Amino acid sequence: MYPNLYYAFKDLFNIDWKPLRFINSFGFFVALSFILAAVTLAAELRRKGKQGLLQPTEINVVVGKPASVTELLLNFLLGFVLGYKILALFIMDGSVTNDPQAFIFSGLGNWPAGIILGLLFAGIKWKEKNKQKLPKPELRKIRFWPHDRVGEITIIALIFGLIGAKLFDIFENWSDFLKEPSSYIFSPAGLTFYGGLICAALAIWFYAKRHKIGFWHLNDAAAPGLMIAYAVGRIGCQVAGDGDWGVYNSAYTMDAAGNIVAGDPGRFNQTMLEHGNFFLSQFGTYDAVPHIAFSKPSFLQFLPNWVFAYNYPHNVNDAGVAIDGCVGKYCNQLPIPVFPTPFYETIVCLILFLVLWLLRKRLKVPGTLFAIYLAVNGLERFFIEKIRVNNRMNFFGFHPTQAEIISTLLFVGGVGLFIVLRRRSQLKTA
Repeated sequence: MYPNLYYAFKDLFNIDWKPLRFINSFGFFVALSFILAAVTLAAELRRKGKQGLLQPTEINVVVGKPASVTELLLNFLLGFVLGYKILALFIMDGSVTNDPQAFIFSGLGNWPAGIILGLLFAGIKWKEKNKQKLPKPELRKIRFWPHDRVGEITIIALIFGLIGAKLFDIFENWSDFLKEPSSYIFSPAGLTFYGGLICAALAIWFYAKRHKIGFWHLNDAAAPGLMIAYAVGRIGCQVAGDGDWGVYNSAYTMDAAGNIVAGDPGRFNQTMLEHGNFFLSQFGTYDAVPHIAFSKPSFLQFLPNWVFAYNYPHNVNDAGVAIDGCVGKYCNQLPIPVFPTPFYETIVCLILFLVLWLLRKRLKVPGTLFAIYLAVNGLERFFIEKIRVNNRMNFFGFHPTQAEIISTLLFVGGVGLFIVLRRRSQLKTA
């Protein structure tokens, strides 16, 4: 496992560059997922614009004015935050920044760096506006195509996605939240994908309506990007070992060297007893420990054992038991290997991305590609939940996870939306 890029580069390329420890592996892949989603969205919106399916809008802009006080203050504030927190990671004492995530969410920082970078950002803005200054400012009309707004759409998706992901995680783990509300809210851990998807979708719907962007065409353009973003984001979960894994696979165990090897029910029970403190603190009783015995099929013997059972050594959550000989941070691993569900979701969602990408030009009814995305996304998540560890809810006598409920609604909603849109289109052409 590589909790940050320092561990990855040191292990893979033998590069010992300390600043890389500030780049969280999960955050890196999340950022990459947003970039890929933005690239595919821009490409699709541009294609739809050329086909005449989307139209530009015109806005009035005053050009030639010097930088306003508000613009200078906003740029100073942005530079100050980057200097006070991000630049401080590289220049402050290592004992203070040893845990980058805790440092970012703390009140600590470097005031001189913040002020200097803030003044630099404000100065750059003033110089840029001064170059464009005209003797008399002019009011001009500027035409914006939907693909010109991808940057704004991506930022909105990022902000509201993170807010929604945190809110839904709080709802799913309400009892833990009540114990320490403030620390739970400001913790970088604990994000729920569907919460982010729902809140970001609502925010983008409002944005699209305001700027007269065809809603169904926008959804269709976003569908492939949403799928590949999810696939890449799950790489981050797998690489960092953020706790988003499956139930224990009791068909496997670990040998003395930490390698995943075939086991048996007796060995599974023995390992639980050996690490009783860990299992009892997590599940209360041994009987409550979720596990499935699934051995590698004969026709898949060429695959490594970790594809079916993985112990997530050096995981970012420090979950599990201590690794012999490891000193410092990230020195835990799971005592019994689990199903690496993030890896499964990455593979499945990459395939689904290719399916959506191939269908995008074949489906002529606006909204139907997005409907298929909702259906296959819900279907994929529903089945992966069967082998994932998640809190269960009491829902009319049933005990599903939050993700199972939402994924079911997405599947049903996607199928229903596809049928309604197709029928509506047929009635218009009849």
